[in-house]
Amino acid sequence: MVQRELPRIRLLIGPGTLPSQGKGRLDFVRYRRSGRSRMTGQELLAALPEIAALARVEVDEGNPYEVATLDDVLKLAVRVNELLRLPEVGGVVFVQGTNTLEETAYFLTLTVHSSKPIVVTGAQRPFTALSTDGPVNLLDAFRVAIQPETHGKGALVVTNGEINAARDVTKTNTYHVHTFRSRDVGLLGYADADRVVFYRAPTRRHTIDSEFEVESGQRLPRVDILYIYSGAQPGLAEAAVQLGAKGFVVASVGAGSPGNLTRELADIAAEGRAVVARSSRVGEGRVIRDDGWQEPGMVAADNLSPQKAALLLSLALTRTADPDEIQRLFEQY
Repeated sequence: MVQRELPRIRLLIGPGTLPSQGKGRLDFVRYRRSGRSRMTGQELLAALPEIAALARVEVDEGNPYEVATLDDVLKLAVRVNELLRLPEVGGVVFVQGTNTLEETAYFLTLTVHSSKPIVVTGAQRPFTALSTDGPVNLLDAFRVAIQPETHGKGALVVTNGEINAARDVTKTNTYHVHTFRSRDVGLLGYADADRVVFYRAPTRRHTIDSEFEVESGQRLPRVDILYIYSGAQPGLAEAAVQLGAKGFVVASVGAGSPGNLTRELADIAAEGRAVVARSSRVGEGRVIRDDGWQEPGMVAADNLSPQKAALLLSLALTRTADPDEIQRLFEQY
């Protein structure tokens, strides 16, 4: 009987909770100050020998990868592109902190040109904590990465036994393990104990169908997020333009109202000094372009969260500053 060769997956590690080590099993929240270093990729694999039965895993020599800035995430995307162009690499698993995990995953799904699996995972509890979610999340990430059905679905987020599309998923709870959810459209599938099962696939453009290119040393245009609330004061957008902002995402109230910043943002958009995209702070539902708050030159961010809309707008601005063309991109990605 011929033994099947195991898939070859590359493991990339960033900062975050999953590889962290606390002072003891009850250290759930102060592990960053424990004095213990984060586990390396090799140490994580040694602690989970079950992964070796699933895949031939190579720990990437570029670890650890930072994800604190757009420059960091761009460098990561360049590296993932390089890896997935190698015929011997069948997919990647990236581990990072949950705070901006959804942003990293969405950036990868927009900028990595490969149909091979890209799985991003993290944890809400450090590796050493009682009932930690880190080990099973990492194991499930590899289980999903080796599935033939995972190909062509863009970057996926795998946590808590659930598979979510990078575009749709968001963190919804500060500490609980059931934190990543796709509130508007639901998850893609499950990584259950018996098998990995998918129920749907992403429909928006991503990965091999994306028109966005990134390269080493590239600098992305500055995009700022303006959060609207009852006390928001005019002048914030003007100050950001003076600081170099080329675009704004408005975390609007309700269905897209910029509130007290409406006139200021309308003037900036009409004069072409920056592109203004209206998102919403609500968390679910679309922002519609042809509504009562739309001003000439503004863009509607559909159902993208403000943070993901900012990533898409920054990438869009590398191609064009035409609001109509940028609107097309928001409708397709």
